[in-house]
Amino acid sequence: MNRFCWSLIILTVPLLLFGQEKGTYDFLRLDMNARAAALNGSFVSMTDDPNLLFYNPAALTSLEYPRASVSFLKHLLDVNAGAISYAQSYEDWGTFAAGIRFIDYGSFDRTDESMNVFGTFGARELSFSVGWGYVVEENLSAGAALEGIYSSIAGYRSAAAAGGLGVFYRIPSEMISVGASLLHIGTQLNSYAETPEPLPLDLTVGITKRPEHLPVFLNLNFHKLNESHDSFLDRFTSFTVGAEFLMSESLRLRIGFDNEKKRELKLGTSAGLAGFSLGGGLLIGDYVFDYSFNSYGKIGALHRISLGMAFGDFR
Repeated sequence: MNRFCWSLIILTVPLLLFGQEKGTYDFLRLDMNARAAALNGSFVSMTDDPNLLFYNPAALTSLEYPRASVSFLKHLLDVNAGAISYAQSYEDWGTFAAGIRFIDYGSFDRTDESMNVFGTFGARELSFSVGWGYVVEENLSAGAALEGIYSSIAGYRSAAAAGGLGVFYRIPSEMISVGASLLHIGTQLNSYAETPEPLPLDLTVGITKRPEHLPVFLNLNFHKLNESHDSFLDRFTSFTVGAEFLMSESLRLRIGFDNEKKRELKLGTSAGLAGFSLGGGLLIGDYVFDYSFNSYGKIGALHRISLGMAFGDFR
């Protein structure tokens, strides 16, 4: 466990170089994949999923077979988003992955100062990522990722280059995995404004535990640990929890909770079900179908679907 702690310290060093400001390209914080979304993004220490590329590249080493995933997200106000990912291990070289995330904000009316409509314009954002995970020694993995980010609105363009780092540690005797990642370390190559805006730098640390004799994976993640707060304890308020229940070899049910969303989406004295999520996965042959429902309280809800494919036995 000491080796993991040292890895975590090394992981946080770039914070001293890139600062702690909140950034642009917020679509990078969205959970595109239905499995991760059903756990409300509590995913940094999970295993065996090509979408770990977007959460913790070090955990890619947990893949048992080559895997691919295609996801679609129906956001509020007819905003559409999705992701594609693929990961495969190579003996003596580690596990490599590639993925694309996109979001289309739809079409908007173009107006003048008098609100006269004289056309329409669109807005969309896209990122392309490649990642690599490598087993440093038994039970300890490290990983890195590179990403190119592109954004456009009404004919204007913005682009950025970034990277990410991750560590992943397993304690098989306790059925525990621990993960940490520092994502979106980089800078804008060109911006909408004259001054480049910071990227959404995010330090996340999480743990997954499977209790003995219970068919469930329990997750706890702390997000945005790099961001400044008025007090030390406030730094840990951006946390998520999730549970993945193994109902059978073919069926999994999931629930999750996001404390930050619960606080941000509170209207009046109540947030309703904001911050809560649920979903499930169904294995059919070499394919797995996942669905998630994420509540935004009185504002609405998000629905995601994903199709995963294993080029080998899922089990």
